[in-house]
Amino acid sequence: MGMTDLFSVEGKTVLVTGGSRGIGLMIARGFVRAGADVIISSRKADVCEAVAEELSAEGRCAAIPADLGHDAGAEGLAAAVGERVDRLDVLVNNAGATWGAPLESYPESAFDKLWAVNVKAVFRLTTALLPALRAAATDDDPARVINIGSIDGIRVPSMEVYAYSATKAAVHMLTRGLAHQLAGERITVNAIAPGPFESRMMAFALEDPAARSAIEQQVPLGRIGRPEDMAGTAIYLSSRAGAYLTGAVIPVDGGITTRG
Repeated sequence: MGMTDLFSVEGKTVLVTGGSRGIGLMIARGFVRAGADVIISSRKADVCEAVAEELSAEGRCAAIPADLGHDAGAEGLAAAVGERVDRLDVLVNNAGATWGAPLESYPESAFDKLWAVNVKAVFRLTTALLPALRAAATDDDPARVINIGSIDGIRVPSMEVYAYSATKAAVHMLTRGLAHQLAGERITVNAIAPGPFESRMMAFALEDPAARSAIEQQVPLGRIGRPEDMAGTAIYLSSRAGAYLTGAVIPVDGGITTRG
């Protein structure tokens, strides 16, 4: 097998939730450019469809809008995917939310919302799509589930985002549990734990030059993550090169977590 084939995702069917912006868009665009058949999903239908149309200029991309903040949204998305394709090679669970507030005023509603979106939706959508993932799975080319966690679920974050960091730590443990359970069905489950990337969640900090500089100084590699860094990791996990990896949580953070 040549190097091109080793990292190829050509012709694979990929679903990316939260795929209309930020990290999800970086991943979706990477898959489109690599020759995959990509479906993106996000809560706002008009935005989701506009982004899918934009990405279609570079390859193959379709939109299925869905609100994953409740069980019906995850089940509806899985049903809609099942109507379009008979197999799903890669599921990227990227849709998520954050919430920051001081400790003594941190609302209970933040935990309720973020648990529903960041953790429960990952579980519900993955289980609802198991028939399509099983249909794609083989010994040599497993189906892949990629959950987007965060380095804030690995180390104590610098900001007061208690529910966010707790739910991302839960995503990492859920990843390991699902990986163990599904390995026998030739479905791998891994997580990517991003550091600072250009996204809506980070915009409040990265758009301020002083704050951006301070964040860059905290990164051992000295820069904010680029779209290729995120897309490359997801493509690796989905290619033959990543076929023997499951249950891993991969920090894509420029070395931040090397400091503990």
